Amino acid sequence: MVRFNLDDTINLVSRLTPARIWNATRVLSSFFLSKWSGKAIQWGYPLAVSIEPTTSCNLRCPECPSGLRSFTRPTGMLEEEFFRRTIDELSRNLIYLTFYFQGEPFLNPAFLDMVRYARRKGIYTATSTNAHYLTEANARKTVESGLDRLIISIDGTSQETYQGYRIGGNLQKVISGARQIMEWKKKLRSRTPFVIFQFLVVRTNEHQIPDIRRLALELGVDQLRFKTAQVYDYRNGHPLIPTLERYSRYRKTSDGTYALKNPMTNHCWKLWHAPVITWDGKVVPCCFDKDAAHPLGDLNQSTFPDLWKGKKYQGFRKELSQGRKNIDICANCSEGTRVWG
Repeated sequence: MVRFNLDDTINLVSRLTPARIWNATRVLSSFFLSKWSGKAIQWGYPLAVSIEPTTSCNLRCPECPSGLRSFTRPTGMLEEEFFRRTIDELSRNLIYLTFYFQGEPFLNPAFLDMVRYARRKGIYTATSTNAHYLTEANARKTVESGLDRLIISIDGTSQETYQGYRIGGNLQKVISGARQIMEWKKKLRSRTPFVIFQFLVVRTNEHQIPDIRRLALELGVDQLRFKTAQVYDYRNGHPLIPTLERYSRYRKTSDGTYALKNPMTNHCWKLWHAPVITWDGKVVPCCFDKDAAHPLGDLNQSTFPDLWKGKKYQGFRKELSQGRKNIDICANCSEGTRVWG
């Protein structure tokens, strides 16, 4: 179920300003020129950014560093003062802000205050949540914060199936949280947030795809999105890889091993328009660098413009253009393989 929502599209487009449009033109132009020339050319600044509210999470999902408690980097909470300073530096050109990288955003007590601050700067805001903290009070505060997009992860329609991946999770809390958000939108006559049910398709839940369609319709969420699962060790198969190839990032080859379905190209749009900032100020290339193993700078030690166009960032862009397979986080990248339907 993909429902085109004109209100959400208008809401996003309304965040465009002459400065942001001009910046977007510069970023796009430099990206395509870089592809054509093989050089790392960057004329603009990010159109979008992901900022990590926290690395903490209440669940223990497999294939997730937060769930596995397997980070080698420091863990902690994003501080509001650092967030405001960073947004002040980026807001002139920034259109879209995702409050998510690893962890559960609602565990950060200042999360919704930071949403309000970004909203006052005219930035479109989004987050992803496991919905266990969407109590009636938090649901109301979420709607009142002005959050534009809320992705709710719901990977099963029975408790048994749901907890097969969302270990430690409670499906009824997720459903209740989604219902509270939809009810407060109506009570407050708010068009936001645009609520997306995100169903991570794995082998243990693929049989419930018809059921999740019905549940999404029953609750009245704005969109249902099916997401493919990233598996780190996929070549010899994995219990999470679904049998329905449409919902898999991988395909079975003639020799019985698995390979990425999508061809890997030696360029990446993410490196030109959408960095990730960890809770403690490190800037990393994209969301695939979950353990921040490829820091390209530290906002506690330099300004964003210096970092974004500095030697280290430009060097990473150049390295990727010479061979994606040589960079670990890029070798299993499935950018563009999200399934809609």
